[in-house]
Amino acid sequence: HLVKNENLPAKAFDAFDVGFLTDSNFLNAEIQPESLDKIAKFFDELGPNTVAIVTGFIGKDINGEITTLGRGGSDLTATTIGAAISASEVQVWKDVDGILSTDPRVVKRAIPVPSVTYTEAAEMAYFGAKVLHPVAMMPAMKNRITVRVKNSYNPTHPGTKILPERKLSDDSPVTAISVKRNVQLVDIVSTRMLGAYGFLAEVFKIFARHQVSVDMIATSEVSISLTLDSVACSESTVCTLKTDLDTIANTSFQNGKSIVSLVSNQTRSSMILGKAANALAENGIQIQMVSQGAAKFNIGFVLDNEEANKAVEVLHDVFFGH
Repeated sequence: HLVKNENLPAKAFDAFDVGFLTDSNFLNAEIQPESLDKIAKFFDELGPNTVAIVTGFIGKDINGEITTLGRGGSDLTATTIGAAISASEVQVWKDVDGILSTDPRVVKRAIPVPSVTYTEAAEMAYFGAKVLHPVAMMPAMKNRITVRVKNSYNPTHPGTKILPERKLSDDSPVTAISVKRNVQLVDIVSTRMLGAYGFLAEVFKIFARHQVSVDMIATSEVSISLTLDSVACSESTVCTLKTDLDTIANTSFQNGKSIVSLVSNQTRSSMILGKAANALAENGIQIQMVSQGAAKFNIGFVLDNEEANKAVEVLHDVFFGH
């Protein structure tokens, strides 16, 4: 198309011929650090007079076997090339007008967000937003390169800029609302006496042994509430995990939960938390767990799956208007 219709000197390349070297984890391969120098050398030798069209999502390991990069692999290919050649901006083209205030399938009034930070975008992606996978942003974050999310079906729209930092607005304290569905809520209550040390360490040692990662967590001295991704954690793993946890605590596992997350201005987190909790209570929505990340960018509420959409609509009305 570029050669015939646009009269541009374009040429196609496979990513592994450009310099993408990965490990041998074939379905979820990681790009090796030396790839950046190889990619930079390739483009230096290619020169400025050829438009390179590079396949995404693939690479080769040290044995020359083709590998795939896993979820977000095509976007990761783009940001890795951008980092290698010190690009001022990497554009990622999707089917929406950049990052939206929430899922437009849930709230039709969802609006585009002009700019977010890497941290905000990563929190949104991890807790349900589908625009960019956090892994795909890592090369841009390390090299402080702007990533712009654009719409292939609406190319004149400016999209959303993902930046190292941005000025936060007091008038718009919430950047976006995301939902992660079908999580498990786990309550762990110590059977030891109050004041016994080492309980948290033992709990997380068990999780590490079973290679289970935690989404959200809230703790006290003798109890822990946390969430697990049901997709990433099989039923058999949950059974053995519960058996081990039951040796040190009373545990309960509840399915069918959702995490509704507010990515927000950390300096206004107390106000946002209070306003959101009041709005949910006024609409009869029961909060079963609340957690806030260390960076204070993310406030998460655990609810029943059946109440998640209503919660998003209520919170969107509160923070973005009708």
